Amino acid sequence: MVPLEPGQPAGDREGSLRGGTSIPFTAMRILIVGAGAVGYHLAERLSEEGEDVVVIDKDPERTRVVSDNLDVLPVTGNGASLPVLQEAGVTEADLLLAVTSQDEVNLVACLVASQLGAGFRVARLSSTDYYGENGVLSQEQLGIDLLISPERECAWEIFQLLNSEAATDLVRFAEGRLQLVGLRVREGAPVAGLNLVELDRKLEDRSWVTVAIVRDGETEIPKGSSRIEAGDHIYVLSRAEDLPAVPPLAGYERFNLERVMIAGGNREAVYLARHLNEHDVDCTILDVDRHRCQELAEELPGALVLHGDATDQELLEMEGVAGIDGFVSLTGQDETNLLAGLLAKTVGARKVISLMHRVDYLPLVDRVGVDAAVSPRMSTVNAILRYVRRGEVHTVATLKGADAEAMEVEVSESAPIAGKPLVEADLPERGLVGAIVRGNEVITPRGQDRVHPGDRVILFAAPDRISEFQRFFV
Repeated sequence: MVPLEPGQPAGDREGSLRGGTSIPFTAMRILIVGAGAVGYHLAERLSEEGEDVVVIDKDPERTRVVSDNLDVLPVTGNGASLPVLQEAGVTEADLLLAVTSQDEVNLVACLVASQLGAGFRVARLSSTDYYGENGVLSQEQLGIDLLISPERECAWEIFQLLNSEAATDLVRFAEGRLQLVGLRVREGAPVAGLNLVELDRKLEDRSWVTVAIVRDGETEIPKGSSRIEAGDHIYVLSRAEDLPAVPPLAGYERFNLERVMIAGGNREAVYLARHLNEHDVDCTILDVDRHRCQELAEELPGALVLHGDATDQELLEMEGVAGIDGFVSLTGQDETNLLAGLLAKTVGARKVISLMHRVDYLPLVDRVGVDAAVSPRMSTVNAILRYVRRGEVHTVATLKGADAEAMEVEVSESAPIAGKPLVEADLPERGLVGAIVRGNEVITPRGQDRVHPGDRVILFAAPDRISEFQRFFV
């Protein structure tokens, strides 16, 4: 069995979604094992969509937090326990998401659920001991329909971000034909000081749409009168082939990734180093543990491994961080990752990315001057939502730097908006249509464009409006 390779459509992942098809549910009963950051975010998102969600966790405090804040049914107990799963209604479950931080609990939960008749089973797994080329048991024997590796998903996201100096977020839609990029507008950028109507006149042939503007921590789903200012964090949806033209408009030069330094030698670092090596990018890994450095040198012959502290500014200068294309801090401590990233940026690294284990630390990254942050937990949430589809919904993404969500939806025959010009659809406030995909054609929407059954539309809205917005299309 081949391990998961992030960034590919579901049907391209051997052993993930059987037959490469979407999950055929309309209304679902969902069991989530684990009420940590991943489980909580999944429960929040799926309950907002009107699903019947049950959350299992052995920590009474975690189930209390879930119960107090979400419209879900909490069950306190071990998610790998047969009686607990039966109490939670596993036999009637359409979907089981085993997303605790313990691989063994997730594996047993899926195995038990498969024997009791749960519909579709997803497991979060970090260790490769249970799957891959050396695995003893197959995915089917483990009772798992979809494997998600947080470290692999996170490494792939970092690699994508490194390839653009400007990008703070990257999300793929419509099998990669459309990409959403987050970027900060620099002083003197061609778009700075223009509202969207003025921008539309200035760039008549543009094929991208500004779908969110973040200023001083406040997110705006923009209208024609919305103005882009230097320092804004904007989110732009573009056809993949036109994406390289977007960063220069925000004040960035063309960017070629040639040299990257990674601080920390965890699993994310190993997977990232392999991606870099496959794309002929010079990679240096810095770690404070001498024994771990020896292991990395044996495991990654294509990388230069150094023993040292990434928060030592003199060492960073000596190792040539000034002018390096990318610096990624992947240690086990969020505070160290922020400090190392800030030092690398101060020394002169062009693109700096820091790993944040705590989701509530993500907003700090923008404030301290680090270019982008990644979260294994959020990467896992987005990966699961990307493949666990509800009816006509194909992709769901939560944007790390904005209070907004994105959704790719297939328009149904009975959709209220079908056949109407967008300008006459009376869509809710704080939401917009970013693109219309009709067969092989990608349409940058204008007010007179119509949406037809079978089209795919990319929607953007505030989190409390996304479900309301979705109802116009399904």
